[in-house]
Amino acid sequence: MNYSDLYAKIGYTFKNVDLLTHALTRTAYARENELSMHDTMDSLAVLGDAVLDLIVICRLIGDGEFDKGEITRKKIDLVNMSVVRRLAEDIGLPAYMKWGKGELRMQIWTSGRVSAECFEALMGAAYLDGGVEASRSILDHVWKP
Repeated sequence: MNYSDLYAKIGYTFKNVDLLTHALTRTAYARENELSMHDTMDSLAVLGDAVLDLIVICRLIGDGEFDKGEITRKKIDLVNMSVVRRLAEDIGLPAYMKWGKGELRMQIWTSGRVSAECFEALMGAAYLDGGVEASRSILDHVWKP
């Protein structure tokens, strides 16, 4: 698949396109198509969630925040499900996902958690592809707080 339009939207080109493909593959799709569960987004979403937290916490500290409670509160405000869902929707990420048939029928991406997980998987894949700088560059490109 050609991801050039997605690359333009996120401001990053994957060196290992398989990582991006994994990030865009839902478990239901993999089951229906007899793909390995290794080739799905789930583990990448967990990683991407941690990467988002890392990037935001580093920014807060870099901006001079030093209080543990304030860092935690601000991080929660900046990377909550609603914010991350909006990032996914702003780049049209659901259109690139490989959905299971039931997910397509139910339009499951309209659930905030599902869209947020898709963006987290993208961030996790970017981290594995190019380190924290790759993930940071995507966030810088798509995040307009």
